[in-house]
Amino acid sequence: MLAERSLGRGPNLTLVHGWGLGSGAWDPVAQLLAEEFTVHLVDLPGYGASPPPAAPADYGIEALADALAASLPPRAMVCGWSLGALVALVCAIRHPRRIGRLVLVGATASFVQREGWPSALPPARLEEFSAALEADAAGLLKQFSGLIHHGDIRGKEAMRALRRCLAAGLPADPDSLRAGLQTLGAADLRLHLPLVEQPVLLIHGSEDPLMPLAAVQALQARLPRAALEVFEGSAHAPFASDPLRFARRVGVFAADAR
Repeated sequence: MLAERSLGRGPNLTLVHGWGLGSGAWDPVAQLLAEEFTVHLVDLPGYGASPPPAAPADYGIEALADALAASLPPRAMVCGWSLGALVALVCAIRHPRRIGRLVLVGATASFVQREGWPSALPPARLEEFSAALEADAAGLLKQFSGLIHHGDIRGKEAMRALRRCLAAGLPADPDSLRAGLQTLGAADLRLHLPLVEQPVLLIHGSEDPLMPLAAVQALQARLPRAALEVFEGSAHAPFASDPLRFARRVGVFAADAR
């Protein structure tokens, strides 16, 4: 089971963080969401109180999705960011009865460029991240937290919020960080997207430096029931740069199911 902390009252909403920063990345918006939801902030393996994976295979995208499914209430509403969005998508495919609705932030079907999927991170860039992780993990995460907000019109305030995740040291053990990068490089969900039966809200920053807007537009086109909300002026973490709008939009999406 994944470790989690919960706050608020109301319908269940599970938040799944991205690579490198852990569930504390949601702090800018968690209290706002808790005004309407019971918010469950899960820690992926190796982050927070979740034990690290016993073997590299335990950090594969399917293994992560299965671990998430085991922690969910039935017909859960799940919000995943970046790596967490990939995990949530696979969870919805493998465990369709566990997930009722999806909110995907900074999402893509493939994190790295592949044939037929050019709007993504060049593989060489991911290799640079891996090399930097081996040389100076803390330095890489500080650099990464800045990259997340590059080009964001509210970047300075949002960056301060996310960097608090790093104030106490590495949010995850190095093996989990390494395995997470490998998972990002390997995951390719393009052929499986038509199997996602649940309603999906895609939230994406217009200035996302990691996942171009074209990537989420291509993702939307391949999902049977997806709507796209673009946050103009936001980068890779719109929930941190515009938390009030983010919380309101998630609330409206949830209300559509009631």
